[in-house]
Amino acid sequence: MRTLVPNRFLFSFEIPIAHRASLPRMTGRLADWTDVERLPNLGEMDGRPDFADVWACWNSTGLAVACRVEGRRHPLICNPKSHWTSDNLRLCIDTRDARTNRRVTRFCHQLFFLPTGAGRKKDQPAAGAGKFQRTREEAPTIAVEKLQVAAEVRGTGYSLEAFVPAECLFGFDPEQHPRIGFYYLIEDRDFGQQYLTVGDDLAWNVDPSTWATAVLAR
Repeated sequence: MRTLVPNRFLFSFEIPIAHRASLPRMTGRLADWTDVERLPNLGEMDGRPDFADVWACWNSTGLAVACRVEGRRHPLICNPKSHWTSDNLRLCIDTRDARTNRRVTRFCHQLFFLPTGAGRKKDQPAAGAGKFQRTREEAPTIAVEKLQVAAEVRGTGYSLEAFVPAECLFGFDPEQHPRIGFYYLIEDRDFGQQYLTVGDDLAWNVDPSTWATAVLAR
């Protein structure tokens, strides 16, 4: 029986994000990632085992993330102009982790990464910045061309790696603020949604208090 309130909504999660002196190379092959950087499968708390593996790590230059989706049956559909209707990975970061804020502040960022959709043939990975709804204040505009993304697409799935430079994250200061708000959402036309804490019904794109806390551990 489906519960009215997901189990994950009842918890405040703290997740360590591993520090790496040298971040993984952005090749799309996931060759440089290890189990140390793998994020926990919180979906099992709500009877929704993850369909994708997700990794994250950081150093003073920025934050890197990766995901792998296998077992797909249909071709990818990716359009950077409507990333929310595409096969995509979205990442939300609050560089101040103000868990009592119910509205987005200038320290909150939403980024998206697509395994295809860019380039002349639309077969290259794409990256960009998304918008939040009902914000208290907007984050400064970032230079999206500085976002790095790489992907490898196969017949039954894809792997994707992305790097967000520190200069694209307003307020990113791991020494003074090692706790940040952190959320990811993978949307897949075959499998549906996989999210870290809560889904669309609990307004993750409005309320950063629904995100987890990532501890930038050394």
